[in-house]
Amino acid sequence: MQIYIVKEGDTIDAIAGAAGMDPLRLAFENQIEAPYRLVVGQSLLVTGGRENGTQSRLEGIQISDEQTGPIIMNGYAYPWIDEDVLTETCRFLTSISVFSYGFTETGELIPPSGVGEKNVIQEAKRQNVIPVLVLTPLGSDGRFNNNLVSSLVGSLEIQQNLIRELWSVVQEKGYGEVDVDFEYVLAEDRELFADFVRRLRIIMNLFGIRVTVALAPKTSRDQRGLLYEGIDYKALGEAANGVLLMTYEWGYTYGPPMAVAPINMVRRVVEYALTEIPAEKISLGIPNYGYDWPIPYEQGVTKAISIGYTEAIRLAVDHGVQIYFDETAQSPHFRYWQYGIQHEVWFEDVRSMHAKFGLIKEFGLAGTGYWQLMRLFRANWLLAEHEFLIQKGTSFSSQLQDGSPE
Repeated sequence: MQIYIVKEGDTIDAIAGAAGMDPLRLAFENQIEAPYRLVVGQSLLVTGGRENGTQSRLEGIQISDEQTGPIIMNGYAYPWIDEDVLTETCRFLTSISVFSYGFTETGELIPPSGVGEKNVIQEAKRQNVIPVLVLTPLGSDGRFNNNLVSSLVGSLEIQQNLIRELWSVVQEKGYGEVDVDFEYVLAEDRELFADFVRRLRIIMNLFGIRVTVALAPKTSRDQRGLLYEGIDYKALGEAANGVLLMTYEWGYTYGPPMAVAPINMVRRVVEYALTEIPAEKISLGIPNYGYDWPIPYEQGVTKAISIGYTEAIRLAVDHGVQIYFDETAQSPHFRYWQYGIQHEVWFEDVRSMHAKFGLIKEFGLAGTGYWQLMRLFRANWLLAEHEFLIQKGTSFSSQLQDGSPE
């Protein structure tokens, strides 16, 4: 297996021929539709010469055949995920996180919107994937509400009510894990938040249910900012069975154009996390999206739109522009003009994913957590399947040999 970078004059037929594989398979695996147009700088995952036993004549980035693992392969999905995307993606997952359950100030659960929760759980179980209940303090405006967090962590009575409701839903619907995704936790709630996660984990573990927590991407213990000050890596790492580093959103909707998950910044977060949390408890957050910004960027005015891998490639092809690769950020990007406005696009491709997989291998992390699974990125999953041993069908309860929580 290798990653090939498209050059001037390349065609699907020529690339497939040099690789010794069927061109239709090459197009399918990279989600290239007829008339199979390519763009200079595009990264293709090449999985052939298996058809005729020939050696590939392509000069690309070679991918080692040695697998690492077993690892956690997780991703978040809204209940209204497309059924075909869900079915294909579950093949590569160990768990899928349903986003999300909220709660009231009295600790009553609020189920996710949409009618697809049951379908996600059923498909997950059909493919030996563990369904994960995601708990968030989202207010009626759809934003994270730190006052709601304060009410919860400051009251044992509210916590007990919420945990009872969580247990009831977990049992009724068949969830195998609970993920706590609280963002913008106030600094004064730092210890109380960790105490809540610990309390939830102890109770859920008694019944074989794993508890994880999503962590804002910190690079130091005392990092300033509302996103970071209420998040204690050491305490939360000890309180939960596992953590997800939300290593994305450096490039974001209202920020200046840049990589969503620049590998140099992701590395800094991982290196700090490892000083507080064991590697076997850490999963790396990976974005399955990019952004398209109109430029020049003006703070408070410019707003980017979120796009997927196939949308980004289509834009580059339609506008006939070359894709470039930032070696420091390990991320692809390009610019194009439309209706007199210039745009800048940063997104993820198999080359940037390969770099992130490299971090997981380098530091021996537990696995990954994708935000989010709503868009299919087939080449990414094929690459992940090649690089990692994805062990499916192993429940957390089976790991508690003596029946006691961690």
